[in-house]
Amino acid sequence: MSQRLPLIIFTLAMAVIPLIPGIPPFWIVLLDNIGLAALVAMGLVLLTGVGGLTSFGQAAFCGFGAYTTAVLTTAYGVSPWLTLPASLLVSGIAAVLLGIVTVRLSGHYLPLGTIAWGIGLFYLFSKLEFLGRNDGISGIPPLSIGSFRMLSPDTIYYAIWIAVLVSALLTMNLLDSRTGRAIRALRRGHVAAEAFGVQTPRAKLLVFIYAAVLAGLSGWLYAHFQRAANPTPFGAQAGIEYLFIAVVGGAGYVWGAVLGAGIVVVLKEVLQSYLPYIFGGQSQLETIVFGIMLVLLLQLAPAGVWPWLMSRLPFKPARKTPDTSLKLEHPARASGTSPVLLHIEKARKQFGGVIAVNDVSFDVNAREIVALIGPNGAGKSTTFNLITGVLTATSGKIAVLGKEVENAPPQEVVKLGVSRTFQHVKLVPDMTVLENVAIGAHLRGSSGAISSMLRLDRTDEARLLAEAARQIERVGLSDQIDQLAGSLSLGQQRIVEIARALCVDPQLLLLDEPAAGLRHMEKQRLAALLRQLRDGGMSVLLVEHDMGFVMDLADRIVVLDFGTKIAEGAPAAIKRNPDVIKAYLGAAA
Repeated sequence: MSQRLPLIIFTLAMAVIPLIPGIPPFWIVLLDNIGLAALVAMGLVLLTGVGGLTSFGQAAFCGFGAYTTAVLTTAYGVSPWLTLPASLLVSGIAAVLLGIVTVRLSGHYLPLGTIAWGIGLFYLFSKLEFLGRNDGISGIPPLSIGSFRMLSPDTIYYAIWIAVLVSALLTMNLLDSRTGRAIRALRRGHVAAEAFGVQTPRAKLLVFIYAAVLAGLSGWLYAHFQRAANPTPFGAQAGIEYLFIAVVGGAGYVWGAVLGAGIVVVLKEVLQSYLPYIFGGQSQLETIVFGIMLVLLLQLAPAGVWPWLMSRLPFKPARKTPDTSLKLEHPARASGTSPVLLHIEKARKQFGGVIAVNDVSFDVNAREIVALIGPNGAGKSTTFNLITGVLTATSGKIAVLGKEVENAPPQEVVKLGVSRTFQHVKLVPDMTVLENVAIGAHLRGSSGAISSMLRLDRTDEARLLAEAARQIERVGLSDQIDQLAGSLSLGQQRIVEIARALCVDPQLLLLDEPAAGLRHMEKQRLAALLRQLRDGGMSVLLVEHDMGFVMDLADRIVVLDFGTKIAEGAPAAIKRNPDVIKAYLGAAA
């Protein structure tokens, strides 16, 4: 109840505003425009702030929503309420067609791509005859309920703000779910997300469509608010302004979209109203001052105004402790009678003329800890990437429990019970330790986006969080469970990655330099944990440079040098091997 109290207060306040005696109609119009902008910015919060996909073309999706209802109501006499699903559907279909191409882009090509189709669609709206060309479509009927017609700004006000509140609730529910964690993981790149079963193209397309549908909803409301639709509000400048709103409010925060819309819309209106009087009617000055003020605002709050305000509140929202008595079922996997869990035979990886892994062969047996060692550049991490599907082998054979994983994507490899950590930590820094670890259990949940938005996933979600909490306790980080991952030390972040990997319930655990950054006692606890995992039936393949740690822990050691295996055997034999001493350990060994 305490978490919902601010929302209840905000809802009551917004409901009362139009009922205040003597309130100027201009204020209501301003609030209507804020609500319409907030809907588009809310989609950008999910798309850009959470998913890491920058889009300057969201105004075009507003155009799809507005023109769909304009055509259906004026040319075919369809009821405005019946055009709502049609407007959302058209916006969604347009997002699918554009998103299939757009979400595959990365780096600066992605925003450039959205600018390109945003400008293209703006000119398309202005050239099509049935859309009224540059003049657009007028005479759009108002929304009505029975005999009550929403002809004025204060009557459509409630429709706009109900849409804002419902959209905010659905968006927050989506983010607080298995699907939401997958979307948030996208911002740190696709490699870590895919290693735990996230279908990144699907997740990117989902968030792209969701943002477009919210923009289409805004366009539908705009058309019935203005009673007309023309291309002007759906151009590139409007798209840039919507992105400004999301960034100013706080690109990763749902209520930041509402706050950002309020700041930008009000600031713009004030400057347009008063600057001409101050500077004697000089045109375009408001645009210059508007830009300067936004830059100053972002200097004060670089992450956005909403998180800046929240950080100064005297209280923090309480988090619900996961019920660790809830259990997840063990994933169904093929079992084999062979003691060999991982079989690598003449694996080779060549980048042009560089051979990173040169016909390497070795096995990992059940209940065994195998160390993969060698100097920097020996091909250890590349071998890990070949096993987990991040890279495809040039030649050779890699099999897990007899099943070949040649050219299999990471999402398929993890289903076989292979999980991993990374040489360079890949956590989402602004997510809590619990949320980061829960990403590892992604494949062990089943709830989709729709059930998450409607809050039908709570049983599934509780089990996933309980599993994450158990693994955090297992690695000894229970005290940090609610801390942001980015606030932890490097050593603690590596331990969090191990907990995330354990959430897969793996048969084979691949650890890439797990002891780097750990103090002596932390290394001892990690070694004890790995022995416990081995004794419990799990196999471990680790890359590590701390030879004391490796020699005390590993059952068997494989040594690489310039991509070639030069030795394999028990730790005692490796210590005495002259080739290993020459290449890696040194004469002092």
